[in-house]
Amino acid sequence: MERVQDRRWSRAVAVPVAWVRRMGAAVPYGPAAARHLPVVLAVVLAVLAVIESVVQAGSALPLSETVSAPVGGQPVNAPPSAGDGPAPLLLMVFPLLALATTLPLPLLLAQPSVAALLATGAGALSVLAFHTLTVAGAVAQLVTGYRAGRHGAPGVAVLVAVPYPVLAVAIGPGERVRALTLLLACLAPAVALAGIAVRARRRDRADTAARQVMADSLVEHTARGERARIARELHDVVAHHISMVAVQAETARLAVPGMPAAGAEKLLAIGDTARAALTEMRRLLGVLREDAEAESAWRPQPGLRLHELNELLDESREASGTTTRLVLRGSPVELDPGVELAAYRIIQEALTNARRHAPGAAVDVELDYTGSGLRLLVRDNGPGPLTTEEGGPSGGPSGGPSGGHGLSGMRERAAAVGGELRTGPAQGGGFLVEARLPGRDEEGG
Repeated sequence: MERVQDRRWSRAVAVPVAWVRRMGAAVPYGPAAARHLPVVLAVVLAVLAVIESVVQAGSALPLSETVSAPVGGQPVNAPPSAGDGPAPLLLMVFPLLALATTLPLPLLLAQPSVAALLATGAGALSVLAFHTLTVAGAVAQLVTGYRAGRHGAPGVAVLVAVPYPVLAVAIGPGERVRALTLLLACLAPAVALAGIAVRARRRDRADTAARQVMADSLVEHTARGERARIARELHDVVAHHISMVAVQAETARLAVPGMPAAGAEKLLAIGDTARAALTEMRRLLGVLREDAEAESAWRPQPGLRLHELNELLDESREASGTTTRLVLRGSPVELDPGVELAAYRIIQEALTNARRHAPGAAVDVELDYTGSGLRLLVRDNGPGPLTTEEGGPSGGPSGGPSGGHGLSGMRERAAAVGGELRTGPAQGGGFLVEARLPGRDEEGG
C-alpha cells in the first residue's frame, strides 16, 4: 500500500512540473507583460498546488482495511465505515493551505516583503501543523524570498528563510514532507542572499556611475576655469599691449609732421599687423571663454535703454581714452525691439570704426526722436574720409587698410528694419554716420 501511495505522489509531482514547463513556454515576456507576470504565475502555481494537495490528501487515506475472519480461514476485506478517517478535513484543509502559499505572488511588484511574509507563514503552517507542502508552494516561497531580497527589505528576506532550517530539524525522518523541507532549508537562504547581492551590486553600479558623473563634471569645471583664466591673462596682458602697439603706430603716423612716405607706410603696416593680431587674439579668447561664459548668451538683446547706452559709451571711452558724448533730442519713446537692436548695433559699429580709423578723435552720439521715428547720428572730429563717402584706400572708415565690412553691415541692419543709412564727411570735418529708423506707427503703416 505504501508503494502505491508513493507512486501516486510521484505522479502528482511530475504532472505539475511538466505543466509549469509548458506554461513557461507560452507566457510572453517583455515590458508590457512584466506587470501581469506575477498574476499569471500565481494562477498557474495555485492550480498546480490545489491539484497536488488533493492528490496528497487522497494518498493519506487508507485504501482498504483487512479483517481476519475465523470462518473458513479466509481473510475478508471490509471497507471502512462511514465517517471513519480524516477524509473531509484533509480534502478541505490541504487545498486551502496550498492556495495560501501561492496567492501572495500578485503582491511581488508592489509589496515584495509582504508577499514573502505571507507565503512563508502559510508554508510554515502547512509543514508544522499538517506535515504537508506542495512543490508549487515551495516554488512560490523561493520566488518571494528572492524578490524580497532584491527589491524589498533585506531583513525580511533573511527572516523568511529562517523557519525552514528549523522545521527540517524538527520533522521526523519518516515524514514525506521532510525532503521538500530540507530542500527549502538549503535554497531559501541562498535565493534570499542572491537577491540581496544583486541589489547591492546594482546599487554599487549606480553609485559608481554617479561618482563618475561627478568626477567628469569636476574635471570639466576645472578645465573651464583654467580656460577662463588663460583668456583673462591673454586679454589683460597680450591684448592690451597689441592694442597699444596699434594705437601708437597710428598716432605716430598722424602726429609726426614731415614724415617720409616710406616711414608712414611702415607705421601703417605696423598698425595693420597689430590690428590683425588683435583680431585673431579676440577670436582665440572667444573660443577659450565660450564655455566659461556660456550664460552670457542668454542675456536679453540690447536696446536703447539709457543704462545700456551709457555702458556702451563707457566701454568706448575706456578703449580710446577720448571724449564720447551722448546727446538726446525729443521725447524718448519705446520703439520696436528689432529697431532698437539695429540702432544699438549701428552705434556700436560706428564707435568701433571711429576708434580704428580716427584714433584720439572725440565722438558724439545723437539720438533724435522725431514724431515718425528715430534719427541717429554718430559724428567724430577726426580727419574724415580721404576720398569719397565709401572711404578710400588710405584710411576711410569703410574701406581702409583693413578692408572691413562695417558700413555695409550697418546699411544692412538699417534696411532690415525699414530704415536707411548714410555715411560721409561731417560739416566742419570728421566723419558722420546718419541713420533714419522707423517708429511703431510707421512700421504698422
